[in-house]
Amino acid sequence: MELGWQPFALSLIASEVSEEERRPNLQFLHELSNFNFVSTPQGKLGDLLKQGRCKIGNPVGVDYVIKPAEVKDDVWRVQLSVDCNIVGPSYFTHDGALLFEKHGGQDWQPQSFFAKRIATYAPGS
Repeated sequence: MELGWQPFALSLIASEVSEEERRPNLQFLHELSNFNFVSTPQGKLGDLLKQGRCKIGNPVGVDYVIKPAEVKDDVWRVQLSVDCNIVGPSYFTHDGALLFEKHGGQDWQPQSFFAKRIATYAPGS
């Protein structure tokens, strides 16, 4: 719960989808503003996705990974598939993979090519 209620709720709903529960709250899972807990140098992720006129597709993953005792920090991981209406090659603006990780008290780090692009250049720049 260190990140707030939204990542926790997103994680639960994503689990419901993967476990094929009846009627998961897909509207909440695909709401851009719910991803504002991920901060990048260009701004909050949900705001950046709105700026890029993006839509969240499937799969959506928000996971908390507890590391074994010999590894220092636990990890938060956010994985999204997005379609954005921005200039750029369609191979990552359509069905683009966004992957961010947060280790312990560190900042969110982009892990995928598209995540690195959004974290470095705000959509439209």
